[in-house]
Amino acid sequence: MPNPLLTLPYEPALASLGEDYFDAVEPAKFPQHILRFRNDDVLRQIGLSADEVSDRHFTEAFGEFTGRDRFLALRYHGYQFRNYNPFLGDGRGFLYGQVRAANGKLYDFGTKGSGPTPYSRGGDGRLTLKGGIREVLASEALHALGVNTSRTLSLIETGEALQRGDEPSPTRSSVMVRFSHSHIRFGTFERLKYIKRPDLTKKLLDHVIKIYYPHITAASEQDRYAQFFTEISERLATLAAQWMSVGFCHAVLNTDNMSITGESFDYGPFAFLDEYDPKFTAAYFDYSGLYCYSNQPGACYWNLEKLAMALDGVVDLANMEAGLAQFQPTYAEVYGDRLLKKLGFPPNLAAKLPQSLRPNLIAKTLTLLEEAHVGYHDFFLTLTQHFNPQWQTNAEQILSTTAKNSEPAATELLKQWRQIYHQALSKLPNDQMITVQNCLQRTNPRTVLLRPVIESVWAPITEADNWQPFYELLQEVQKPTAV
Repeated sequence: MPNPLLTLPYEPALASLGEDYFDAVEPAKFPQHILRFRNDDVLRQIGLSADEVSDRHFTEAFGEFTGRDRFLALRYHGYQFRNYNPFLGDGRGFLYGQVRAANGKLYDFGTKGSGPTPYSRGGDGRLTLKGGIREVLASEALHALGVNTSRTLSLIETGEALQRGDEPSPTRSSVMVRFSHSHIRFGTFERLKYIKRPDLTKKLLDHVIKIYYPHITAASEQDRYAQFFTEISERLATLAAQWMSVGFCHAVLNTDNMSITGESFDYGPFAFLDEYDPKFTAAYFDYSGLYCYSNQPGACYWNLEKLAMALDGVVDLANMEAGLAQFQPTYAEVYGDRLLKKLGFPPNLAAKLPQSLRPNLIAKTLTLLEEAHVGYHDFFLTLTQHFNPQWQTNAEQILSTTAKNSEPAATELLKQWRQIYHQALSKLPNDQMITVQNCLQRTNPRTVLLRPVIESVWAPITEADNWQPFYELLQEVQKPTAV
């Protein structure tokens, strides 16, 4: 039987732009090909069933790289920790191919760990197995939590011993295939500005709007560009709000890690919050805390400003400033809606609350979490597990067991919080308490990818090549809530 992954109707959308945007590269040859993860959910999105795609099909296509002969390493620059770097580009991956999913949208298969390219800057172009496992877990967990994220299509162990400064070495190697809306980054446009090619900027921008924003059909060119910039601002604001609400710290929000579709990707030293700490910093090399948890919305806004600089000369600056102005209100609205859902108020119920009560409830919740040093996920999970419809009529019952077992200072903070939470519940019809309970159960995860959790599945792999704990954790994060 032919390999279904090789006979997909691949489209040369990016390749058709010409070689000003990429370099053709060859994948590395690996001594081993062991499939460690395959995403059958993604297969269904592209019209394939799990039964018709064997593990051998995966290793043939995405480990041995047979059957296709044109792989594209994209050229891009970027601001890395706010310092401009013109020596970037796809250094350990390439665009494998582009396919249209059942929803009619074009998606990219992008590799990571597939070998050196002209942009490897002396690196080996490889991916550690642990790095691949972390990205599989992160992308699947975020997807399940409603974050606009890339997915991982496959992870193949490749049988090489790698030397790394941030992992015990030698460490095992892998190659991963990422499934995302687009391989194009903010840094792709920044490079074109740097080399002074507005003609190539315009060509790429027209391509982006045509492929990824086809609903933008304004007659005027500048109107189309203005609508695009407003929408990418709103998408990135939404993404930042999604990260913040699920307690996720991306860690490396450089402009080369910003997708032109507003999708989250490239999970390196990410971390989920344990205790609620706005200054929590995930990357050990982020010495100043530039990309700490609370700085993520501001970092995304700063990156949008740099995108505007890259597009200046092609897109009217005043129009982009108008688009930037949509970032903060969009962020505030999405973050507020998502945090209220974590408290049990879906949009239809949140709309029944007095307008002044909603921001006050959010503020009091964050104050409680921060000043009482409460575990971020533990708090919402406890709220979910202990919720009782009688809370609507008796504030003293709200998390009463937690209050009894807390330190005096934390108990006082909790007392203040439950008064306003009770006030919010009391504004709802009596028959809506079951809706609150269902919302809590559908929103708040039982399993969160805290660092010790990831280490707990990595240890059996390194010590005994035991993958069962990894697969069990993967199932948990793919269905993390009680419902």
